[in-house]
Amino acid sequence: MQESGENYLERILILQKVNSTVRSVDVARSLSVSKPSVSRAMGLLKDGGFITMGQGGELELTEKGRERAVSIYERHLLITKFLHEILGVSATAAETDACRIEHIISEETFQKIKEYLGTH
Repeated sequence: MQESGENYLERILILQKVNSTVRSVDVARSLSVSKPSVSRAMGLLKDGGFITMGQGGELELTEKGRERAVSIYERHLLITKFLHEILGVSATAAETDACRIEHIISEETFQKIKEYLGTH
């Protein structure tokens, strides 16, 4: 899966924590992207078995989609924390950089960061 697909899954997860229902328009607003871009992405995520779409346009993460979204979100949170609290990077830069790093970091490196944060 490409970075953009992971970003969409992560955003759906975050929006579901706040709202009971999430629609494509909510995702578009939240990410500041066009509705057609979100519509295309949702079609790809649906075809990949990551989401389902209700008759009213509600987006739901499948088990596979939820697992992927939770994994990406965990990476995002821990990398942000590591950059900000341990390395002293500004909150804004840590957030921005974590959003990029979360998609390319190896599992080994992520686990080491996770272990480090667990001991500090």
